[in-house]
Amino acid sequence: MTDTVTNWAGNITYTAKELQRPHSLDALSSLVAGSAAVRVLGSGHSFNEIAEPGPEGVLLSIAGLPPVIDVDTTARTVRVSGGVRYAELARVVHAHGLALPNMASLPHISVAGSVATGTHGSGITNGPLASAVREVEIVTADGSTVVIRRGDDRFDGAVTSLGALGVVTALSLDLEPAFEVEQHVFTELPLEGLDLAGYETIAGAAYSVSLFTDWREPGFRQVWLKRRTDQPLPDFPWAAPAAEKLHPVPGMPAENCTEQFGVPGPWHERLPHFRAEFTPSSGDELQSEYLLPRSAAVAALTALDGIRGTVAPVLQTCEVRTVAADPQWLSPAHGRDSVALHFTWIADTASVLPVVRQVEEALDGFEPRPHWGKVYTVPAPVVRGRYPRLDDFRTLAGSLDPQRKFANAFVRDVLDA
Repeated sequence: MTDTVTNWAGNITYTAKELQRPHSLDALSSLVAGSAAVRVLGSGHSFNEIAEPGPEGVLLSIAGLPPVIDVDTTARTVRVSGGVRYAELARVVHAHGLALPNMASLPHISVAGSVATGTHGSGITNGPLASAVREVEIVTADGSTVVIRRGDDRFDGAVTSLGALGVVTALSLDLEPAFEVEQHVFTELPLEGLDLAGYETIAGAAYSVSLFTDWREPGFRQVWLKRRTDQPLPDFPWAAPAAEKLHPVPGMPAENCTEQFGVPGPWHERLPHFRAEFTPSSGDELQSEYLLPRSAAVAALTALDGIRGTVAPVLQTCEVRTVAADPQWLSPAHGRDSVALHFTWIADTASVLPVVRQVEEALDGFEPRPHWGKVYTVPAPVVRGRYPRLDDFRTLAGSLDPQRKFANAFVRDVLDA
């Protein structure tokens, strides 16, 4: 490969023999049909080797395909090409008076890559981003296109699919009428005395709720409440309102973040934490995330508090969110309302990995499912045991990719018992 290609964080350098950027669907289909091994590179916001095709494979970018964003205002749907990023999609959808139900913390990520890895926002009634998908279009191993729609027996395996079924060229998503959101930030929420009922009340205080801590002290340094203006104003007596605009990562400029202090604005300018025109998060980082049953939220947070002296030295911030249960077979929120524990680490793999292992040991009793695009060390057999529909996914992958053209080392670890 003549180009040196890395992921967004720079901790992964891809070793593929070639990088291809086809500019038409016909060219993409021919390339896939004629290649022995293919993996798709989205926006590069994964922190592990999920996109690595290996030294004999093709790393394929769909960013060069013609961008498609077709909004049907009557049906309240949008058909979007897989390489489009959420920021661009959201602006077009909003211009039609419509909205996506939820967004991730950063709008810089591609639609196809996000739903393929189980990416999510927050909110006790909000499922992962894949929950909005109603149809997926996939170029499979022989170069043909398969369209799988909601209601098809294969659908719940076809969206959060880790790129193991083929190249997702387009998706159709459900929309709803546009809405406005206010963002309110509070500081210093105690962990001591928090029980499950209290956590549920806090997590449900607004349409989307995020708790942030650096684990240097017990409790949470920040609470971000994102209230839809068509819903009641939250009563939040457990923490004090922030006196200044804040960034979730200590020391980072708050101007990078979406508007705070309860100023109402369009859904797509409030649901993400970070503004599309700025580098999200700190930009110099590694990330891990684990989804556990929401009923285990307080016990899991207490377990992390017990090792905060180990976690804090390599941590930039830890975010706690909620995700509604999802039917997708490989969704980390599959079949259970979840709490998501997200870690933004310093950009030092050697120092971070031992701490990641200790976090995983502390959470092990809660059956955590790692986010597919983040740094984790949970053994593959353990991960496989936490997905009850994995056999169904194996069958689906075998039918669409019998020669395992899209099964890189990462996918083989997931699928091979």
